[in-house]
Amino acid sequence: MGQPVLKDAIAGATVVSLPGKPSDVLPLPAGPSKSIATRLVPLAKGALVNLLPPLITIALILLFWQIAASGPQSSLPPPTRIWEEAKDLITEPFYWAGSQDIGLGWRILVSLQRVAIGFSLAAVVGVLLGTLVGQSVWATRGLDPVFQVLRTVPPLAWLPLSLAAFRDSQPSAIFVIFITAIWPVIINTAVGIRNIPQDYRNVAQVLRLNQIEFFYKIMVPSAAPYIFTGLRIGVGLSWLAIVAAEMLTGGVGIGFFIWDAWNSSRLSDIIVALVYIGVVGFLLDRLVALIGHVVTRGTATN
Repeated sequence: MGQPVLKDAIAGATVVSLPGKPSDVLPLPAGPSKSIATRLVPLAKGALVNLLPPLITIALILLFWQIAASGPQSSLPPPTRIWEEAKDLITEPFYWAGSQDIGLGWRILVSLQRVAIGFSLAAVVGVLLGTLVGQSVWATRGLDPVFQVLRTVPPLAWLPLSLAAFRDSQPSAIFVIFITAIWPVIINTAVGIRNIPQDYRNVAQVLRLNQIEFFYKIMVPSAAPYIFTGLRIGVGLSWLAIVAAEMLTGGVGIGFFIWDAWNSSRLSDIIVALVYIGVVGFLLDRLVALIGHVVTRGTATN
């Protein structure tokens, strides 16, 4: 009669039957199990390491600010006074009491809408022009000097021309965002296209890819880390440009709120609005960085 015959298997045990002998249950060692507390400890440590240093830094800044601004000759309000005067802006960002009497949350959303339109246009046009400049020597010679000159023009210098051309504050602000954000996208895309390995180009020739296929299958994936670096710079510049443009064009955006608060001598409101602007700008940068990390599978610089 011969080899042992495997008869059955159950969780945690194996039943082996030998001819002429009763079956014996051979227990297998159970795998190590981690409790919920054990799994949460590394997460808690990671959150503590990432959150504690900036919280300590913010607390020290507020303490120094409170001490420095508490003197009788100080022209800036201390944090305690800001809380007293602008508490409603902090605790109720989405209140609505009229077309102009709205919370900072609604004003941020209005500004973000303009940024989304202008930045999206800049991203599409910038990638296409950057690809052209990076791929063609003649395009580089003809367009690159022009781009280098135009990108040094301050964003607000375009505002009078845009107002004259569009005769409306909304498209004028969007144009300022577009013309501000497009240059880093063009430059970084062109650099990424130029740095495509020659082996990739050889593979495209072997596969006989046309220009459209070469663009989507070779160019964009290879240059994606450079493209998203340009997009991160562009979105930061877009947020800076919209705040400055809204100060002059009016409306209900966050930039006009700061200008109106200055005219009304509400320094506490201005400081609260600056905090909102900084936080939203940071979140925009992190969002583009996260998308770039996913698209490039971690090869983009964070």
